[in-house]
Amino acid sequence: MKVIEVSNLHKTYEQEALPVRALNGIDLTFNEGEFAAIVGPSGSGKTTLLNIIGGLDDPTQGEVVIDGINLSELSGRAKTRFRMRNIGFVFQSYNLIPVLTAHENVELVMQLQGVKRKERDRRTNELLEAVGLSDRITSRPNKLSGGQQQRVAVARALASKPKFVLADEPTANLDSKSTENLLEIMEKLNHGENITFIFSTHDARVVAKAHRVITIEDGRVVSDVKQPH
Repeated sequence: MKVIEVSNLHKTYEQEALPVRALNGIDLTFNEGEFAAIVGPSGSGKTTLLNIIGGLDDPTQGEVVIDGINLSELSGRAKTRFRMRNIGFVFQSYNLIPVLTAHENVELVMQLQGVKRKERDRRTNELLEAVGLSDRITSRPNKLSGGQQQRVAVARALASKPKFVLADEPTANLDSKSTENLLEIMEKLNHGENITFIFSTHDARVVAKAHRVITIEDGRVVSDVKQPH
């Protein structure tokens, strides 16, 4: 079942010297429960594509339809609500809030959703245990290693029970063991809860786990290959 449809997507960034074309007519569809990797050289448009799919950025031309909803037709506030209830983000730079503990970072989205405290606590503890950090719930980001911070970021991305997780270079700053643990967690959630995962990555370990590999160059899809798993 198609849950994400990307049609004729273009993105141009206006700069002082020359406009920069980040995307040049991308057409893609993603089915429910996919585990897909978007690959390509730096500057190929991977992050821009993820940001537009996630409603963090607007296309210059074209549209993204998720679960039948055209993101370009939503107001800014409606788009924020849609993201909060449907999409989990994992960023390369973690984007944790430094003054909050691991527990507080994870529960924040649920707080914004109006989830009751008892349920927030239960789910936050469950997620931090799932990512192997039940002993670090009171630690702030500066007391956690890069791998631990990224696992908090994954737990946070899943806190809202999203249908989709968009992960931008999620393993870029991780060692082999942390990468293995992170991918294992994501695979388990993909299989167990049918969450759709879309990664942008340079990491061969992530590509090897993906069921589908989409290659982008110069803002265009140059190959789209399904891998046996």
